[in-house]
Amino acid sequence: MGMSGTLKIYDDHFGLTERPFTLLPDPDFLYWSDNHTRAYAMLEYGMLTHAPLTVITGEIGAGKTTLLRHLLRSLPEEFTVGLISNAQGNRGELLHWVLMALGVPTSSNASYVELFALFQDFLIEEYAAGRRTMLIFDEAQNLAVETLEELRMFSNINADKDELIQMVLVGQPELRDLIAQPRLVQFAQRIAAEYHLPGMTAEQVQDYINHRLSVAGADHEIFTPAACECVYQASRGVPRLVNQICDYALVYAFTDGKDIVDAAVIEQVATDRRMHGNLKLAV
Repeated sequence: MGMSGTLKIYDDHFGLTERPFTLLPDPDFLYWSDNHTRAYAMLEYGMLTHAPLTVITGEIGAGKTTLLRHLLRSLPEEFTVGLISNAQGNRGELLHWVLMALGVPTSSNASYVELFALFQDFLIEEYAAGRRTMLIFDEAQNLAVETLEELRMFSNINADKDELIQMVLVGQPELRDLIAQPRLVQFAQRIAAEYHLPGMTAEQVQDYINHRLSVAGADHEIFTPAACECVYQASRGVPRLVNQICDYALVYAFTDGKDIVDAAVIEQVATDRRMHGNLKLAV
């Protein structure tokens, strides 16, 4: 029997209507820990106050992408959004990425000045039509210092008028170190809203596990409190690792004929995954 067959049966076995711990970011399953609520409030604050730059950082798998998706789903109508993931390259290339994300056609041999004029015209047209433009850079810890300097230049377009453009940078903790460099002091001064998303506490992990199980149709306790504590220890409170451990735990418990996941099951998962070196490195 393939893995997918096993997964279908474990859903039935535990009385679930769907897999509660898939690794795909799914806004329907979003569990609002206090930290996520604060991070989202900071995103909204940046949006409503027309902050030129908002920065959200967090560990791998801490829920940044899920938050972003929730933001994209709930933005007011008047927002035009360009989402740029992993933008690389020199000045002209960044502008190509940005214009492409905003749906502005460009010619591959356009000069930097021409691209910048296109960009500025687009922002002014949107503003004139009562719309606001937001650029979201995901995985922003990979941006070069020169790219961040260029983003600061973008925000100069706002100088003598209302905010034409807002930028949100989302990335891993190294993004904070990057922005702290002396060369980027002017960039840092433009950041109006900032939040770092830490891992969840032990209590939040238990709430998170129970939340996802109930969304997936559970009508009784499946993970014991001791099991939840073990998941917290093994995952350091990072949601993506919590998902991975819990997903395996349901398969283990099912194959062992158990109706609940207890601490022993989690210990077994953690031992096996560490043995293969996966748990610590799971991203």
